[in-house]
Amino acid sequence: QVQVMESGGGLVQAGGSLSLTCTASRLPFGGYVMGWFRQAPGKEREGVSCINWNGVITDYADSVLGRFTISRDNTKNTLRLQMNSLKPEDTAMYYCAAKYGACSASSGLYTYWGQGTQVTVSS
Repeated sequence: QVQVMESGGGLVQAGGSLSLTCTASRLPFGGYVMGWFRQAPGKEREGVSCINWNGVITDYADSVLGRFTISRDNTKNTLRLQMNSLKPEDTAMYYCAAKYGACSASSGLYTYWGQGTQVTVSS
């Protein structure tokens, strides 16, 4: 069965950086749109960023634009999210997800999900 796994979360001070990694197995990775989502306690899951199958098209939530960068390596079935200038409001569980078709910020359209990795930004 398909397995999606995130790593790289942790505790960082405001203004710092973290790099999240997502790996997928038993999935034709290069054929899927990949997305990053996050969910803070008491809040709905929100789309952070997505990237199309070949990495040419990317999209970002306004709240992270200019600070986060999404990338993928289809030869290694790997997705990354470089997060710079982190803010306390970036604190959340971060999830990686996969879908066919076009980039979307709608979590309901994604088929495969990881278990998440916690990012905590202290002030």
